[in-house]
Amino acid sequence: MTHPENLPHLHADAHALLTRWDHAEESQQALRAAYLGFLDEHPDAMVRACRVGHLTSSALLMDRDRTRVLLTLHPKVGRWLQLGGHNEPGDTTVREAARREAIEESGIAEVEISALPLRLDRHPVPCGGGPSEHLDVQFLALVPPDAVAVMSEESDDLRWFSVEDLPEGLDPSVRALIAEALRGP
Repeated sequence: MTHPENLPHLHADAHALLTRWDHAEESQQALRAAYLGFLDEHPDAMVRACRVGHLTSSALLMDRDRTRVLLTLHPKVGRWLQLGGHNEPGDTTVREAARREAIEESGIAEVEISALPLRLDRHPVPCGGGPSEHLDVQFLALVPPDAVAVMSEESDDLRWFSVEDLPEGLDPSVRALIAEALRGP
């Protein structure tokens, strides 16, 4: 859980970030509007204690030349995903929460995180023992080409994949995130 004293700042940061973020896809603009509405309705939207749902931060970790992507085999869902998770004590910005998650889950200290999100993804999850939603804010994280990943206890597996040879059955939202990273600056 985020420290109560950080909560208003983190909430304000998420609102400001999403207000200035823009995306060409209509579906992403609709998600942005929904996220802003959710933030307006829920002062606790940044913490998992908000049972109806909460914002999370994730990072698509790639080497700097964007030929490889590091994915985690998520223990709760049994699928390959980008790195990320809930806001934690000390998080003051959504961007830094995504960077922290990337470092913790990859074991790689040198992580450059994008200034703005690549995409948004809203999905149902069983969180805190009941049905909930994650309103995920997804960033790009670049690391040196020789970076060595170290699996954390938050993964069943952690692996580099060539963007040309992604795992079978990869979730369409992760494929869209990778495609976005390959198009962007």
